[in-house]
Amino acid sequence: MRYFNLSESEFLKEVGEISRFTARFFREVSKPKQEWEEFVNQCYWIGYKTLTLVSITAFIMGLVLTIQSRPTLVEFGAASLLPAMVSVSLVREITPVITSLICAGKIGSGIGAELGSMRVTEQIDAMEVSGTNPFKYLVVTRVLASTVMVPVLSSLAIAISLYGGYLGANIRGQVSWSLFWFQAYDSLSYGDFIPAMIKTIFFGFAIGIVGCYKGYTSQKGTEGVGRSATTAVIVASLLVFVLDLIAVQITDLLGLT
Repeated sequence: MRYFNLSESEFLKEVGEISRFTARFFREVSKPKQEWEEFVNQCYWIGYKTLTLVSITAFIMGLVLTIQSRPTLVEFGAASLLPAMVSVSLVREITPVITSLICAGKIGSGIGAELGSMRVTEQIDAMEVSGTNPFKYLVVTRVLASTVMVPVLSSLAIAISLYGGYLGANIRGQVSWSLFWFQAYDSLSYGDFIPAMIKTIFFGFAIGIVGCYKGYTSQKGTEGVGRSATTAVIVASLLVFVLDLIAVQITDLLGLT
């Protein structure tokens, strides 16, 4: 991966450029006349078009986690704890992170390739010449859309993964619908759900910023477009893990774990 072969000075320069790009985003988003129509359009493409992939993945996650966990709990005579263990694991960590990684792959690469193509074909330059603010129209709307839609997708994925967990619990055993959901909800608290949703907001923001930065600053023709899409996925996925680590440390310090 060429991105990780950067020298120390090049890496620091890249971090500085991304920081400046992020600062410009906050300046532009605070200015009046938002592009709401484009924002709604991006929410559709980022959210609805990713929902099927996220739903299938979430269902399989819940199903597989339950099937794999049940034999160990049965061995220790704790099979009754299966709904609680699965629900806490899925809500706190597994579903939000996996959903964000899927979004980093699909959304990050899509934004990077789209804006990269617009850059190398000089469409962004044409927007600047025509008096349109391309940063506000292209970047701000996409970053805001990803920031909003990743938590929404994560919430839906949690519900679907819990349903997959219910089906997984009934493949080898017999757990009633009411008993499974009572134990699942009884084991959860706001301290499990709210921190998970808050960190997905930062995940979505990081995915949007990285994808837009890589595409907006793309160079070297079609080769640069491919590199923009690839590095957007790599950096966004890495940031998801870094932000998750920070979020876990903060929730631990606050006593929410």
